[in-house]
Amino acid sequence: MNRKAELERRTRETAIRISLDLDGSGSTAVTTGIPFFDHMLTLFGAHGFIEMSLHAQGDLDVDSHHTVEDVGIVLGDAIANALGDRNGIRRYGFAVTPMDDAQASVAVDLSRRPYLIFQVPPGETTERSFNRSLAKEFFRALANHVGMNLHITVPYGENEHHILEAVFKSFGRALRQ
Repeated sequence: MNRKAELERRTRETAIRISLDLDGSGSTAVTTGIPFFDHMLTLFGAHGFIEMSLHAQGDLDVDSHHTVEDVGIVLGDAIANALGDRNGIRRYGFAVTPMDDAQASVAVDLSRRPYLIFQVPPGETTERSFNRSLAKEFFRALANHVGMNLHITVPYGENEHHILEAVFKSFGRALRQ
């Protein structure tokens, strides 16, 4: 299967380029100007064995919201394009990942019916540029543009870094299935 895609999107707030291979090795090159978000996207690619090159420039002088949401849109569109007609794929995927004090479970259904459940407890916030609230916006945009039913549940966790890391790792592993 050739499940690859390349896209570019420009708005008044952002300029984003992506190329991805859903059947890759997990190597990534991600630059969004938001280091913690880059780290999370890198973990998603590594745990999902998705080769990805993603470059985003946004109005970070305002805040991170436009960049994070638009990356979700572009990544979602790229995944949808790479999946093509979706014939021959396993429609469902599920993963549970622990990360120190946190545990995350992610279930996906590539049904073309987008929906997001995001049950993530507030944690000890250490990152201002990418946090729980922005993660929810990212996953909402992504689920809508992939056409994915996406359930993210974190039953416990204290440190927001660990919570989000468990979520992104689980998401990569669930999508890989």
